[in-house]
Amino acid sequence: MDTRAVLSPHPSRLKQNEVRPGDRALVLATACCGVFAGFGSVFVFTFGVFLKPLSATFGWSRAQVSLGFTVAALTVAVCSPFIGRLFDRYPARRIILPCVAVYGIGFSSLSLLTPHLSHFLGILALLGVVGNGTTQLGYARVVSAWFDESRGRALAAVMAGSGAGSMVFPPLAQALISAYGWRAAYGILGGIILLLGIPLAAVFLHEPASRASGAADTAAQPTKSHIWRSLRSFPFLCLTAGLLLFSVATNGLNAHLPPLLTDRGFSPEHAAAVLSILGFATLASKLTTGYLLDRFFAARVATSLFAVCAGGFLFIVYGRMTGTAYAGALLIGAGMGAESDAVPYLLTRYFGLRRFSELYGYTWSAYACAGALGPLIMGAMFDHTGSYRLTLLTFFVMILVAAMLFGALPKYQKEPAI
Repeated sequence: MDTRAVLSPHPSRLKQNEVRPGDRALVLATACCGVFAGFGSVFVFTFGVFLKPLSATFGWSRAQVSLGFTVAALTVAVCSPFIGRLFDRYPARRIILPCVAVYGIGFSSLSLLTPHLSHFLGILALLGVVGNGTTQLGYARVVSAWFDESRGRALAAVMAGSGAGSMVFPPLAQALISAYGWRAAYGILGGIILLLGIPLAAVFLHEPASRASGAADTAAQPTKSHIWRSLRSFPFLCLTAGLLLFSVATNGLNAHLPPLLTDRGFSPEHAAAVLSILGFATLASKLTTGYLLDRFFAARVATSLFAVCAGGFLFIVYGRMTGTAYAGALLIGAGMGAESDAVPYLLTRYFGLRRFSELYGYTWSAYACAGALGPLIMGAMFDHTGSYRLTLLTFFVMILVAAMLFGALPKYQKEPAI
């Protein structure tokens, strides 16, 4: 008699729960492709490329166009905890597929924009509703469930998809605008989103062992623990506050970096190239940070790279040459890569996987609210003063404070305490 069948509470399920050697690789590859074409790379990193063409076509001010980013970010903020709760309760594929479909079709529909600003804002609000169902929020729990000892590197690989997208899509969007116009560019990019986001997820994305995922992480977690207990904890409050400050600064710069550079005499192609370099640095940082998270205390890793990011802001403020713009983009990208890796990693180590997606959703809410303010602040200050300098110096200070908040995080335990 096979003693394993006697000891197993559900012997009939052993075969279907059996993990095949290639499962982890397929899930990881699917997650990478999904976030590559997700909201966080395509929408966020191409928004600045479309800013001037939209302003020129419809006569909207930069603050008015930036309001679209604000609307999308605020909608993401409102919806993220709800989407996170869905990911904690249902298989990820059931949430991701409809979100990607609506996101891709909605992005394509921007090609049909009319001169009414409300039309623009309405589409971006819709993108915000489903946006986080297409980002690492949707994939991180699945990947974390498949990987434990190498979780930092696995999450880094997922975030690398976003970094690759942030490197590829700005120059691609600019090339499409130059060749075919901004309307065709929106339509083509929307098609790419659907092509990369739906087929792989439909076939390969699934949780391990009938959603017994993360059992080792949550074994020490009380069954009746309340989400509010985690939300009020010092690690969560400290992490969220630092993330909020970091988001205001980096999202503000991202949305206005192309017009900032073209105001200084850069060609649109060179400005898009600088944004692409920022994306390349973010990608490289994501991969490097994942390795560091598995070897060193994650909060200290993030603190160090945030300080590097702050230095990049000074290059952007005071530099006027092409080389300093590229250097600033490299340094800023280093911090942005650290943020996206460290936050989900720290959440899994402090709180486990039982409520991971919902907690991650709340951090996304803070990130999105702050990100909504950044571009709006920069646009309004430019319209008022004709310069970005004072705003960027303020953002420099905010990133330094964010670094200190991450540095104040306590050591996490081997098993989550909450």
